[in-house]
Amino acid sequence: MTTTPLSRRERRSAENRERLFRAALQKFAEKGFAETTVEDITEAADLGKGTFFNYYPSKEHILIAFGEMQIGKLEEFVRGIRGTERPMQEILHDMIGRLTEEPIRNPGIVRALIQANLSSGPVREGMARLHVRNRELLAELIRRGQQRGEVRGDLPAEEIAQAWRQTIFGTLLFWSLIGDQSLRERIEFAVRVLWTGIAPRNQSPEPSAEKQDANAR
Repeated sequence: MTTTPLSRRERRSAENRERLFRAALQKFAEKGFAETTVEDITEAADLGKGTFFNYYPSKEHILIAFGEMQIGKLEEFVRGIRGTERPMQEILHDMIGRLTEEPIRNPGIVRALIQANLSSGPVREGMARLHVRNRELLAELIRRGQQRGEVRGDLPAEEIAQAWRQTIFGTLLFWSLIGDQSLRERIEFAVRVLWTGIAPRNQSPEPSAEKQDANAR
């Protein structure tokens, strides 16, 4: 499949949109969502204030675009593993890693998302739509694991998906309050605990890395 190269104007437009997007995330992380103005964003992006509204109707739409970016990552991941025979535990582990890479690894970004969801109706509405799609995609992975006998089949895939989402979101939330370098460790632990809950009942949970090291000694 061939694609038509972007014109100079289209490239410039895409660059401006990306600059505004990145500048907004930076300012949200530094100042908080409510405290950041459109002027703060355009100054950080080194663009005129009027330019902002050529790309985003409001600063709230920046965070909706952020949510769409995260959903895009998940959709790409799910497409990439369809038809593969990789173990489901490995797939879910890699998926969480994909969704918690930059820029979500900035605790200020997580705090801004939470603040916006609490204070902005448009953000809540936009995120609610994205949450539905997120749950559908994760449930697709869970159902695949159930069909292959790698995930317990006595619980609805949608409910398992919701439990995973809640646990990962809670992990991000508590980590964002601390803002240290422990996110990867916290996520790894959460994934191990989650897996013990959804693995088939006749399957022993995989020992933790620490226990494996101790047994080796």
